[in-house]
Amino acid sequence: MNRQELVKAVAAHTDQDRRQVDEIVRGLTDVITAVVSKGEPVAISGFAKFTKVERPARMGRNPATGEAIKIKASKKARITPLKGFKDSVLNPKEAPKLAKGVWPLAPAAAATKTTTRAAAKTTATKATAAKATTKAAAAKTTAARKPAAAKATTARKTTTRAAAASTSRVRPAAKTTAARKPAAAKATTARKTTTRAAATTTRRKAAR
Repeated sequence: MNRQELVKAVAAHTDQDRRQVDEIVRGLTDVITAVVSKGEPVAISGFAKFTKVERPARMGRNPATGEAIKIKASKKARITPLKGFKDSVLNPKEAPKLAKGVWPLAPAAAATKTTTRAAAKTTATKATAAKATTKAAAAKTTAARKPAAAKATTARKTTTRAAAASTSRVRPAAKTTAARKPAAAKATTARKTTTRAAATTTRRKAAR
């Protein structure tokens, strides 16, 4: 029986509110501990005696060699069961009678307690499984996005390179056109010169 179970059992046995019993049990342990820590014993008749034992420094003997040794001062907390408690523990027939279902717990209460613990464990397990599933899904999504992003980047690079190649092809054509213009202009000038020369020769022949 732990502290929580003790509080529940006392509340059920005395038909008192569990919160009030919890405060009383806490107050009881606090008062006993504080008083005994100051060196004052606390005795609960028929139950137990709580004391603080202080032993001064003294001389003793080593049981193995018989040599005299000095024993340091020491302090100990001691709980001594009193007659009523010891008699009840050694002879259960003399123990106080508890209300029905206080202890051990009634089957229904025990089953409810077990069911509650099982439900809590199941909920915790489901929550853990849900978290693991969510993490796995997130990891898959991230893994799926990376190849797509890589493909998109590769496609962009390919498009950029193709555009650059197209631009480089267009520029030489422009240069060729620019180069052809002076040549065409020279050819036209040469034709005009030839025409003029022929006209001059014709005029001279006619004059003769």
